[in-house]
Amino acid sequence: MASVPKIKTYHFLPYKYGSELLLDIGRIETLKNYVLDHTVHQLSFYEIIFINTGSGTISLDENKIPIHPQTIVFTSPGQVRRWEIEEEVKGYTLFFEKDFLHLFFSDELFLYRFQYFHQYSHPAAMQIGEPSFGKCKALLQEIEQEFEQIQNDSNHLIRSFLYQLLILLNRYYAEIYKVQRDTYVHADFYRFRSLLEKRFLQDQTVEAYTKMLNVSSGFLNKICRQFSGLSAQQMIHQKLISEIKKQLHQNKSAKEICYAFGFSDPSNFNRFFKKFTHTTPQQYRKNIK
Repeated sequence: MASVPKIKTYHFLPYKYGSELLLDIGRIETLKNYVLDHTVHQLSFYEIIFINTGSGTISLDENKIPIHPQTIVFTSPGQVRRWEIEEEVKGYTLFFEKDFLHLFFSDELFLYRFQYFHQYSHPAAMQIGEPSFGKCKALLQEIEQEFEQIQNDSNHLIRSFLYQLLILLNRYYAEIYKVQRDTYVHADFYRFRSLLEKRFLQDQTVEAYTKMLNVSSGFLNKICRQFSGLSAQQMIHQKLISEIKKQLHQNKSAKEICYAFGFSDPSNFNRFFKKFTHTTPQQYRKNIK
């Protein structure tokens, strides 16, 4: 079998401004070698892209997102993506390491409180109206201005602007996709999301997660439905399907994926995939363009 080309990974540059700063902002049109890289690549940090003008698509894992003015795209660490640009894209990109917020909020679950990051049951993008987009741009411009004259306390001011922006985006996202916007649902829900990101290969049953969280399956299902609209088992299945599709996009064979994901044999794996996608892994890979 032909070797799979290694996917390029972009890492954050914390000392770009001298002292350590775990957030950066840029204009899309000036960062072509990074933001508009037309090859398949991934990021080791979080990024939010705000598109003012342009057209084309951005593929994020297995999903193709159309680019239009006032589109916002959310990339979580490790997601594989590729740009296909038809008309020059202009706008802002905001990227940061999770520790930029963790150091401030002392809450390791903070970024799991937002609906748009680590999302696999709803789109990782949204298109919003002009007034809402204008509010986001005003906060981005405040951040941009602070970067133009970095001072000792700039990171505190930038965090406060970012915090406002993340909350606003969560409200817009929740409204568009009709999901729960409350960022203070029971903490066990965020712990479950966090554990699922890290342990989906080893643990694929609700019972495994209830033991780790020390809660009942009834309680876990209740809080999962409250915030995501899905049961705990549905969330596990959605995560698995999303990751399997990602592997198929990376040209891995169905057999390789089957055993890596802990399925007992290829027929079980095929049945599982077909149940949720109505196609076999082999057919799905053939249809990847």
